[in-house]
Amino acid sequence: MGCRAGSSTDPLGRRRVPLGSNWFTTEQGGELTIFVGDDWAEDHHDIHLMNTDGARLASRRLPEGLAGIRGFHELVAGHAEEPGQVVVGIETDRGLWVEALVAAGYQVYAVNPLAVARYRDRHHVSGAKSDAGDAKLLADLVRTDRHNHRPIAGDSSEAEAVKVLARAHQNLIWARNRHTNALRSALR
Repeated sequence: MGCRAGSSTDPLGRRRVPLGSNWFTTEQGGELTIFVGDDWAEDHHDIHLMNTDGARLASRRLPEGLAGIRGFHELVAGHAEEPGQVVVGIETDRGLWVEALVAAGYQVYAVNPLAVARYRDRHHVSGAKSDAGDAKLLADLVRTDRHNHRPIAGDSSEAEAVKVLARAHQNLIWARNRHTNALRSALR
């Protein structure tokens, strides 16, 4: 990738980029990593984007579902060129939203909600909880401490096959129980 307009290279071969842009200097001339905090609720997600210096790039509340994930991709696309440049912190490791983030190629870290609460206590005296504030905390947490948290890996095809078989087995057990109950009820 070529340098952006207005950027230069210093004697060490690092790229320099003017203040106010979304890009920073790296030792290898690489691109910026965007850090995203995603505080999810039942019907919406509060999203906070920050750069490597911790400066806020954007924040938004997105609805759950396809419209929300589309909004997420659009928001992130305004600040990163590749999905691999995006690190997401979220308080869960399951669900369609998380699977969509992993499938898109983002680096997704599941952060235990208790860890977020302790991080909140460490940085805010009041300890007041807000969804937008927790989204910022999650972004900051993966920016500074992601090495202490577990990245979510996409499942292999074998793992997906086991999931399908396990669901089918579970459905068969439930169907057997329904039929047994219906037969018992009919015989009474």
